[in-house]
Amino acid sequence: DKKEPDAKIAKTEEETPDKEEEEKSTKPPAGSSKSGWKNWKKTKESDSGGEESKITYCHWLLKSEPESRLEKGVDVKFSIDDLKAQPNQTTFWDGVRNYQARNFLRAMKLGQQAFFYHSNCKEPGIVGIVKIVKEAYPDHTQFDQKDPHYDSSSRKENPKWSMVDVQFVRMTKRFIPLSEIKAHHLAHKADGGPLKNMMLFTRQRLSIQPLTQEEFDFVLSLEEEKPH
Repeated sequence: DKKEPDAKIAKTEEETPDKEEEEKSTKPPAGSSKSGWKNWKKTKESDSGGEESKITYCHWLLKSEPESRLEKGVDVKFSIDDLKAQPNQTTFWDGVRNYQARNFLRAMKLGQQAFFYHSNCKEPGIVGIVKIVKEAYPDHTQFDQKDPHYDSSSRKENPKWSMVDVQFVRMTKRFIPLSEIKAHHLAHKADGGPLKNMMLFTRQRLSIQPLTQEEFDFVLSLEEEKPH
């Protein structure tokens, strides 16, 4: 058995998956990473009268906990410094146990970039940028009884949970705190700016979140500004 480093257990802050959400997310055929995404879009289109279909997501925000927290006796801490310490500064993004977040994982494409976001800590916010270096494949932790994210209902022939591999790209030029992003979000809600519908504020608990090009570009532009 190849041993996995302890540090890489989960990137959490998930909602507990509920039955209703499970039923909505049909199991995708083997080898297809798109079906979960299509299913999510269909659901959103029916909720919003098709408005969602005009939105294209090509970037992501990945939440991870930089401070020690034990889950079933295992420390789930994983900061951007932990990522930088991995071989080739690359790791798998395991432990996602929410159906919508899983569908977002399955929609990720090779080379797409994501913000690395420190969550569930004293000052949450964006600390760096990573890129997707391997598209979705089964998350091995779902079958590991010793892992905090073991799922006894998942079968190897039809795994419920997926993960991707990510690689460190760079630190942001400065830490971009949640409080600052939220101030822009509130202003944009009033004046129709690019962060008006940012999922960080509409689905706060999701640990994997999509970003439009406009959202990504605007947040990235904040690294050039002096903090308020």
